[in-house]
Amino acid sequence: MESGFEITGDPTDIEVIAVNLSIRELKRLKDEFGGRRWRKLKGIGLVQFPNGEVRQAELHWYEAHGVGRRKMKVKRVLD
Repeated sequence: MESGFEITGDPTDIEVIAVNLSIRELKRLKDEFGGRRWRKLKGIGLVQFPNGEVRQAELHWYEAHGVGRRKMKVKRVLD
């Protein structure tokens, strides 16, 4: 949805929405970052956009043990 945003604080209401073979981008994630057990997660967080506006948004990202969070993206603005 938007690029160049900054997350303020940690996401809340985190849910796992896909694990390993259920992830479409699994091969690219493993090739680019390594890691073994990838998970796709979603949560709610405060996001500051480049224009200075701070909004609550639904976030999606990938995570793997030892690799951390990768490719966080705003899916939709909630307020």
